[in-house]
Amino acid sequence: MMDQISKVLNWKSRSISPEHLSGEPGKGGMTPLEMGSARSAARALGTGWKVNPYFDIPAGQTFELANIAGSGAIKHIWMTPTGKWRLSILRMYWDGQEIPSVECPVGDFFCMGWQEYAQVTSAAVCVNPGSAFNCYWDMPFRAQVRITLENLDDVPMRIYYQIDYALYDQPEEIVYFHAQFRRVNPLPYKEVYTILDGVQGKGHYVGTYMAWGVNNNGWWGEGEIKFYLDGDKEYPTICGTGTEDYFCGSYDFEDPRTHDRYLPFTTPFAGLPQVIEPDRLYASQFRFGMYRWHITDPICFERELRVTIQALGWFNMGKPDCRYLPLKDDIASVAFWYQAQPARSVPRLPERDELEVI
Repeated sequence: MMDQISKVLNWKSRSISPEHLSGEPGKGGMTPLEMGSARSAARALGTGWKVNPYFDIPAGQTFELANIAGSGAIKHIWMTPTGKWRLSILRMYWDGQEIPSVECPVGDFFCMGWQEYAQVTSAAVCVNPGSAFNCYWDMPFRAQVRITLENLDDVPMRIYYQIDYALYDQPEEIVYFHAQFRRVNPLPYKEVYTILDGVQGKGHYVGTYMAWGVNNNGWWGEGEIKFYLDGDKEYPTICGTGTEDYFCGSYDFEDPRTHDRYLPFTTPFAGLPQVIEPDRLYASQFRFGMYRWHITDPICFERELRVTIQALGWFNMGKPDCRYLPLKDDIASVAFWYQAQPARSVPRLPERDELEVI
């Protein structure tokens, strides 16, 4: 995008927030004082000041964050949701579709699957203090976009947010942004974890986030990721060599100086920003958050796509009789991709108890 910034852009810049739900020009910050969420704090100042900076979403209800008409693209989303991030479900609908092309817990969408803050500094997602979620995925639409947030919890949650977008004519052929969440806990013995399946049409895969909870001692990341393209059956077209290799690390994500700890990292296109260590009394496992963005190396498909990853550790690691150990871990993931049409079907979102981070 840096090579475009000095060119003339025939865009109409717009933004939606609690202070300006319609995004219309010249109509931001007009909430009457008596209707504002911060009316008490603004009582001596009145309309035009900071009257309505957030919304509260009651338990069990869905709030419409944005409903945009026209042709254009979402360029940036910032939000800082309270409550249990795994129980707040973000959905996006393109061009009048009733099936969401994005359906994902808000924390996992922003690489925060474990309900704990970690700094993320990447090209597509940034998470900044104290819990500022940002994404920069380009999200084009031709006629309309609707974005909602559902609160599955038993208590209200509060959302501060801003959605920055531009209105302009899209070309005849565009591809739509998609994100799909999955979680299996525990993964059945000797089963392969599915990151994405059932994708039909033409498009390209652009990223993976995984929240991985390890239920065994020892190293856990020997499993290979596999991309099955356009009719692949038993064997894939693209096959990785190990979990840490796919996420652009090496040698067990170890600190190469001490070899006594995992070393978190966050870069533009890949990272292990989150390593949650067990305590000495009650916590039983390490938990990891990892991302890999295929922004410069998208995985293109013509007709269909399926993505899987193995969960493998070691029996007797480091000993002469060592061998691979299929793991029964707690694994959640978000797949990010673009395709030529909005989603036509989505897998069942796990029930609330299946989503919960314990």
